[in-house]
Amino acid sequence: MSIFSGLEKIIETDYPLSKHTWYGLGGPADYFIRPKTVEQLEKVNKRCSENNIPIYIMGYGSNLLISDNGLRAAVIKLETDQFTETQFDGEKLTAWAGAELGKLVLTCVQKGLSGIEALIGIPGSIGGAVKMNAGGNFGDIGAVVETVTLMDGQGNTFEMSKPELMFDYRRTNIAAKFILNAQLKLADADPEQIMRTVKEMWIYKKNTQPLNTKNTGCIFKNPRGVSAGALIDRAGLKALQIGGATVSEKHANFIIAEKGCQSRDVIRLIDAIKQRVKEKFDIELELEIEIWN
Repeated sequence: MSIFSGLEKIIETDYPLSKHTWYGLGGPADYFIRPKTVEQLEKVNKRCSENNIPIYIMGYGSNLLISDNGLRAAVIKLETDQFTETQFDGEKLTAWAGAELGKLVLTCVQKGLSGIEALIGIPGSIGGAVKMNAGGNFGDIGAVVETVTLMDGQGNTFEMSKPELMFDYRRTNIAAKFILNAQLKLADADPEQIMRTVKEMWIYKKNTQPLNTKNTGCIFKNPRGVSAGALIDRAGLKALQIGGATVSEKHANFIIAEKGCQSRDVIRLIDAIKQRVKEKFDIELELEIEIWN
């Protein structure tokens, strides 16, 4: 542990990552690190760089599949007080990377601030949501993000703002290692009207997605002009099972982890889906989830 001398209180070794993923799958990380301040994060960042230790940044683990073998790396989770703060200033919201998306949506509703209600039912943290431009049929977070504060691999902190900051379907042009916080521009609205909208969206998701199962959201991005779930369904793959991993019968772009499932089962099922869709429609499905191995 001499690599992280002075930082021992925020570091655990051989840490089981499955405790922090929605799938509940994945092996251990060599180092699991929860910095309490930006300064500690900067120190960890530099120590890892100096010792050639790969870094992974974990949000809420809701869009993530980790190898059964774990990671010979440092996994950093920004979940302590500084990294979960939110500050409201009129219609401006500053949310730190570890702030929980679902709670923030409801807080904005209560305050009569519109702009992120379309994200209801999407589990995750602000950092992860911004990084992948989280959203769905009703809108994406990128529409309201004005500025992000970032840290690069050398520990330097800087900002990116629109128009330099660009959002596309499930991606951004952010290349920096860490998102520290994001500034969002919201709009005043009637809290009751926003709540009605939120309830309608939630009912739609409840009726169309397997919410009460162990899953990680949509597995694949939608190819341009077509639904990935519809392609998988038309390929006859609903309910296809490999090991403990099953294609949802409710929404074919979800893979459910049944009892006894391992990460390798999910990966094999992903590969089988991609191959069948390619054979049938000549379309290459692109992953929406992240796979760490």
